[in-house]
Formats: sequence, structure tokens, C-alpha cells
Amino acid sequence: MAIFNREQAKRYLKTKPKLKQLILALLMPRGEARPRWWVRVFIVPFVVKKGRRVILGKDIRWDILPFNRVSVGMGTKIEDRCVLNNGMGDICIGSRTLIGISDVIIGPVQIGDDCILAQHVVLSGLDHGYRDPDIPPVKQPCLAAPIVIEDACWIGANAVIAKGVRLGRHSVVGAGSVVTRDVPAYCVAAGNPAKIIKQYDPAKEQWISQNA
Repeated sequence: MAIFNREQAKRYLKTKPKLKQLILALLMPRGEARPRWWVRVFIVPFVVKKGRRVILGKDIRWDILPFNRVSVGMGTKIEDRCVLNNGMGDICIGSRTLIGISDVIIGPVQIGDDCILAQHVVLSGLDHGYRDPDIPPVKQPCLAAPIVIEDACWIGANAVIAKGVRLGRHSVVGAGSVVTRDVPAYCVAAGNPAKIIKQYDPAKEQWISQNA
């Protein structure tokens, strides 16, 4: 019998909803995001792929299921009390990147090389559905869209990056900002919702204010 790879298994389970529900019940308690203890002990070490010289802080919460990937590049540091959840999509973190204290990363999320995420940053590649007013949001299907953080980005403390957002190379997000739209490369965005406040002008070799 052929052994399924991850993508084959996901496609197969989509055709077998009852089997999928059974497997999910074995992996995690109903209504919870955190897998059962045996998943954390016996599965997480094989799902999370780490490069050389990765530094992991204390009390990192790995809400990891085997259906989606998690990779951490060479020389990256994930600080204390972070949460990584790949239930809705892959989490891929590049090399030499800093994931700050108590950051939350919910896939699908892709983070490039040489990035800085300060403390208490939230990257959520999913939203709870709310369209049907007769059903509580907690019971509606989640909507997922990948977050992409390109190389050399800096995200300030307490910022929130919403699903489907792309931060261009060397972009900066101010502390406490809520980013709901793409940020072009070499721009500074701040506010709630975040707006572009500076952009680098290569001809002038300066960061130019975009405020009216």
C-alpha cells in the first residue's frame, strides 16, 4: 500500500468527512485549539523542521497538527511564551529572524529572512466567519488567507497583521498598528487601520513622509 504524503492525505480526507472528524477528535479535544498531549510529545518533533542554530525560548506553545508544515530557518530565534498554530495552514519562518516574546503566529503565514517581530505581535492567517447573523461566529466556518512577510521587515510591539496581508521587503509597521491591507516594499505603515506614513525614495536616498 502506498504511503500518502501530506498533500495526498489532505485531499483524501476532504472526500471522507467522517474519517476526518474522527482523526481530528483523536488529535485534539473538541472546541479547543491545543492538540492532545501525545500529539505535542510524539508528533510535533517530527512536524517542526528546524535549521541549524535555531534558538527556542521557554514555554513556547506548539499548537501543531501533522496536516500542515512548520519550518524555522537557520539562526532564527523564537522567544519565550510564543504561540504557533498551523491548524489552518503552513507556518514558514526564514533564517536569522527574531520572533519576539509572546508573539502569536496562526497559519497560513510565511515570514522571510532577517525580520524582526517585537513583543506581543499577532499574525493571524484566519478570521472567524460572521456573515450569518443567526449563527454565533464561533460556530461558523473560519476563513483563511496567507500572510506574507517579505525579507528584512520590522513589526513593532503589539501590532496585528490580518489574514491575506503582504508586507513588502524592508517595510516597517509601527507599534500598536492593525494592518488590514498590503504594505509596499520600503514603506512605513502605522495606525488603526494602518496607513503608509513614509516611503523610501532611492533617488533622494531619504525616507519621505506621506502625510498630506
